[in-house]
Amino acid sequence: MATVTSSSRQHDPSVPVPAYGSGTIADLVPSALAVLGIPGEADRLDLHALLGAAPARRLCILLVDGLGARQLADCADAAPLLTSRVAPATAESMRVIGTGFPSTTAVSLSSLGTGVPPGEHGLVGYLMAVPGFDRAMNPLRWRLHGEGDHVDLLAELPPEQFQPRPTAFERAADAGVAVTRVAPGYQAASGLTRASLRGGRFDAAFSLGDLAARSVAALATSDRALVYTYHGDLDLTGHVRGPDSDSWRDELAQVDLLAATIVRDLPEDAALIVTADHGMLGIDDPLDLDDRDGVAADSDLLDGVRLIGGEPRDRHVYTREGAAADVRSRWAETLAARADGRPAQQFTVVERDDAIARGWFGPVVTDDARRRIGDVLAVATGTSALIRRSREPLQSRLIGHHGALTPVEREIPLLGFR
Repeated sequence: MATVTSSSRQHDPSVPVPAYGSGTIADLVPSALAVLGIPGEADRLDLHALLGAAPARRLCILLVDGLGARQLADCADAAPLLTSRVAPATAESMRVIGTGFPSTTAVSLSSLGTGVPPGEHGLVGYLMAVPGFDRAMNPLRWRLHGEGDHVDLLAELPPEQFQPRPTAFERAADAGVAVTRVAPGYQAASGLTRASLRGGRFDAAFSLGDLAARSVAALATSDRALVYTYHGDLDLTGHVRGPDSDSWRDELAQVDLLAATIVRDLPEDAALIVTADHGMLGIDDPLDLDDRDGVAADSDLLDGVRLIGGEPRDRHVYTREGAAADVRSRWAETLAARADGRPAQQFTVVERDDAIARGWFGPVVTDDARRRIGDVLAVATGTSALIRRSREPLQSRLIGHHGALTPVEREIPLLGFR
């Protein structure tokens, strides 16, 4: 398989490069496999130190969708167990790792499940172009995005072929570890699960208490076990009500109760690891790409553009042949100018090869992944977003967003409990 290798050239220090190989969500499950004694696996995150001297034969990884490290550090009153690893008013004593790029669910869960960066597993955005289709694919739903028929792609783009490399869960199962994935039932046979989270058995959970009970029960199925548990309501609450809302804090309290319940019932040789797939921030002053209100009146951002993917804080722009340089220049100039006199939105706008060279998608980018990345990327560095009210009405009404490389979106907790 042909690949593109990123360079180590200088880049904008305000846009950090994920620490692939030593400090991202892609490094978590391989590190867990090393703790479980699977040959050939390396403890990239030093989980042995996180979990203490006593060996752990059974591990439960609780992934809380949308739980940013900085948000957690500010909410000790709502999450006494989770913030028991956090010093007062600071995150210094909490282990913090990072997402890959973009900082979004489909990408992060694929990195967790495969143990490799996005450039290798090939799921590179919330909405991404795939050859042969004139609309973007949504990998969370495994279907085409847009109005009209919601075309299911499970038959035309089999997930196991779209992401063919063995997952870390499959490697664990092949090594004799009892692998269980505990999550809502709709995820059991989803395209994303089949592509990036396959391996072992799936145990559907129907409530918060059921999620805790099924996770603990799964740990007891073998003397060497790995359990992956997914909780998604905090992310939904942050999107709809905002990550600084009372609703978000109240939902975090439920997450803390979930973790405490699992810890209470852990077998003696088991440990709980809590992490997330991204953080989140509330946006202000969004720019609508469909009507371009408030930007330079003589600019047309859609000239030379055949498709817009990604999400509001990480736009993948797919251009017509030969138009990438002009589109990048026009987007960069337009986003730096405001027709109404207000401050410009803050975005880094680069062409695809530049993003790859900067290492955003990892040290290696396969040809398949490269074809799915936008020809131009517009990544937010401030608190604005590029929405599309006519094409993405529901998403455009959300308060909380993520996807970019700011610390609040990129930094996620890594917490261990025995």
